[in-house]
Parts: sequence; structure tokens; C-alpha cells
Amino acid sequence: MTTPTASNTTASNTTVRRAAAGALAVAALLAIVGFTALGSVFDYPKILKEPTTDILTSYRAHRTAISGWFLVLVLSAGLLAPSGILLGRIAGGRAGRRIAGVGVAAAAVQVIGLSRWVLLVPGISADETVPAHAAQARHTFELLHLWLGTVIGETVGYALTATFTVLVARTVARDVGGRWMAGLGHGSAALIATGVLVPLGVTVATLTNFAGYVGWSVWLLALAVALWRSAAGSAARGYNWDA
Repeated sequence: MTTPTASNTTASNTTVRRAAAGALAVAALLAIVGFTALGSVFDYPKILKEPTTDILTSYRAHRTAISGWFLVLVLSAGLLAPSGILLGRIAGGRAGRRIAGVGVAAAAVQVIGLSRWVLLVPGISADETVPAHAAQARHTFELLHLWLGTVIGETVGYALTATFTVLVARTVARDVGGRWMAGLGHGSAALIATGVLVPLGVTVATLTNFAGYVGWSVWLLALAVALWRSAAGSAARGYNWDA
């Protein structure tokens, strides 16, 4: 007969796995919806290669919608923090601590980078319409785009997201999904990591990075399903009382 302690442990593991599955699934779905909507109303991320005046003009044309969809991406990125903590608990040990730490760091830098569109760009965009403030507004936008966007949100964000994905693929993903899920994680991480080459003028990296995030979203959803199934199996075994 399963002891009360073992039963409680099983219930705890089941709860953690289901919570992780839910966080991963929501993060992936929000990212897919957010990027799709921004691509439609703002031509994102291609618009970021345009002159600053064109970017801000396009932003003002659909300011509320664009800010709203960037907020969706902020929420998606933020969910990497609880996802990392929960996956770290599942992995356990030193690997689990690394997953949690890198997951929280990846979430933080991406939230910082994306939040400028919700918190700072609205005011900058408005200032750009005032002749006396237009030049300073464009200069401020370009500084934010460079440091909060390209350096922190993107370059550092790509590196941390790729590292997080590799850590999870080698542990949790392999355990609950097998080699194919670990392989998809590693492949997505490699493509995402190519994004750090974009600032160096490697234009093809833009495409490989985008492909990496598409694969990564699929991987997150697949991992969420596998975790949910493993939780269900764990619960069934944990509450199977033998005479």
C-alpha cells in the first residue's frame, strides 16, 4: 500500500508538473498570438529595420493595438520565470538550480526589452510630433532600441533563452518526451542562438532566429503536453492502493 508520505510526494510532483505544463502552454500561445498580431498591424519585426521616423509614424497609426500586443509578449516572456522555477523543481539538484536561475534571467531581460513599447515608446512617439522635441525623441528612441532592444532584450535574451532550452532539453524534456523532444529543443536553441549574430550584420541570422522561435514555440507546447501526461500517469500510480 502506498504510504501517506509517498502519496503526498506524488501529489506534490503531480501539481508541479501540471503547473509547469500550464505555464509553458500559456507562454507559447501568447507568444504565437502576439507575434502574429504584431506582424499584421505593425509589420513586426521587419519594421525595426526602417528609419526611426517611419517606425514611430507606423506606431502612432495603431498605438493602442500595438502597445496591447507588446504587453501580451511581455506576459509571455515573464512566464519563463515561473516556468523555469517549476522545471527546476522537476529536474532537481544542480541542474534544477541552473534551469531556475537561467529561466528567471531570460524572463527578466526579455521583459525589460519588450516593456519599452508599453511604458516608454508611447511618450516618445507623442514627443516626436512636436517640432521642438522631435529630434530628441528620435535620439531617445534609438538609444532605447539599441540598449534595451538589441543588446539586452534580443542579444542577451537570445543567449539566455537558448541556454535555458538546452538545459531543459537535456533533463526534463528527455525524461518526459524522449530523444525526439530533446532533439527539437537542442535544434531550436541552436537556431535561436544565431540571433546574437544579427547586430554583426549577418542578415541570414534574422531568418534562422525566426525559425528557431517557431520551433521553440512548438517545442514548448509539446513539452507542456508531455508534462501533463506524465503528471496524469504519476497521479494514477500514486493513488493506486494495493491490498
